Amino acid sequence: MVKIDRIERVVEIPEEVTASIEGDIVTITGPKGSLSREFVSSRHEILQEGGAIIVRIDVPRRKESALAGTWQAHMNNMVKGVTEGFTYTLKALYSHFPMTLAVKGNHFVVNNYFGERVPRQANILSGVEVKVQNKTEVLVTGIDKEAVGQTAANIERSTTVKKRDRRVFQDGIYLIDKA
Repeated sequence: MVKIDRIERVVEIPEEVTASIEGDIVTITGPKGSLSREFVSSRHEILQEGGAIIVRIDVPRRKESALAGTWQAHMNNMVKGVTEGFTYTLKALYSHFPMTLAVKGNHFVVNNYFGERVPRQANILSGVEVKVQNKTEVLVTGIDKEAVGQTAANIERSTTVKKRDRRVFQDGIYLIDKA
């Protein structure tokens, strides 16, 4: 069996984006904002050469190689976030009781879900913007992919169907598009 002596994962940095590495913290700044993330490992090295960031590991094991690929994916998401941003689109569907959607501070509020008197709420994470359009569409936007995805999941999870047959009662808020 052949042993690989070094693995290098390269993250290309576009011209309008700047990256800096201070210890274990990588900061990427672009036209839409700035993102920082800590990457901690005793065996991995993160280097900046020219217009790229390199994640390097010498004599890797399988999990260490996988971790290098994961870090590369995280940094690519950070670059995409500060240049383009992330947008998730959700849609509210109902058959009998029309639900009303609203954003109040850092909470997303769903009123009249299945005729319930108590409104359902979902947390909106910091750095994420939520808009309600056409009374049934919800746009979740931001530069941090994990925060945008978690906020969309919180909104979707706030309208779970309990004590009913999900095949019959399909009311709720569902993810329809990611960009």
